Amino acid sequence: MRHARVLAVTVFAVPLLAAVAIAQTSVTPIPDNAPVQTASLEIDFSRTHWGDAEAGTAKAAACAACHSADGNSSVEMYPRIAGQNERYAARQMALIANGQRRTGAAAAMVPFVQDLTAQEMRDIAAYFATQKSGAGIADDSPVAEGPYAGMKFFEIGQKLYRAGDAERGIPACMACHGPTGAGNPGPAYPHVSGQHASYTARRLQEYQAGTTDEIDTAHFQIMAQVAKPLTPDEIQALASYLQGLHDRADDVEAEAATAQAGTGMSPQRS
Repeated sequence: MRHARVLAVTVFAVPLLAAVAIAQTSVTPIPDNAPVQTASLEIDFSRTHWGDAEAGTAKAAACAACHSADGNSSVEMYPRIAGQNERYAARQMALIANGQRRTGAAAAMVPFVQDLTAQEMRDIAAYFATQKSGAGIADDSPVAEGPYAGMKFFEIGQKLYRAGDAERGIPACMACHGPTGAGNPGPAYPHVSGQHASYTARRLQEYQAGTTDEIDTAHFQIMAQVAKPLTPDEIQALASYLQGLHDRADDVEAEAATAQAGTGMSPQRS
């Protein structure tokens, strides 16, 4: 099976997600059967200020066991959080701490986030927001049958991400997440590019199921409506496309670094 890295080249989008990843010597165990203690529901961000990445650096060290030091997890059950926007990541920590988010590996995070203040959550989130997100590869296997026959598998996801499907009421994902999948920090739409395909697929399936413990369901309902018409293959294709999606500038920078390494010189920036 051949694979190809997918490059971002256009402009529009709609919300997906992200949050936890790489074990250095061992994977953080997920509590089994034992009752999970969660924090009070009153995690108030209204009295906080924008996160301070420097202040969050030390506390972010506890996240490295699953997410790696720079947030680029290599373990698929834990999402990549490098480059995730600060408001979105802080909110996910709060949802996990107070028991409103329980799916996936959320239980493993509870001990790490339940005693954090709202400002500390924002500071940790700011640290990871400053880290450079990596990306994987997208599946370019040919599709042999069905409505997408003749396309490469990732191209199904690319089509939905860039243009949606007006006949089925599916908006272009770019409208909210941006052409490179960087998200929108204003309304806290998450950074989705480079995310592990299995993680993205699971989150889309959760939205499609339409059930949540969140009290404020505004963002969840947007995604539930978007995900509802997707077929299982479309979910997998979208996840594959996003795994390979990255800024074209990343390739240019990597090529320059490789070229300079061959000459023993450091790459120069203009």
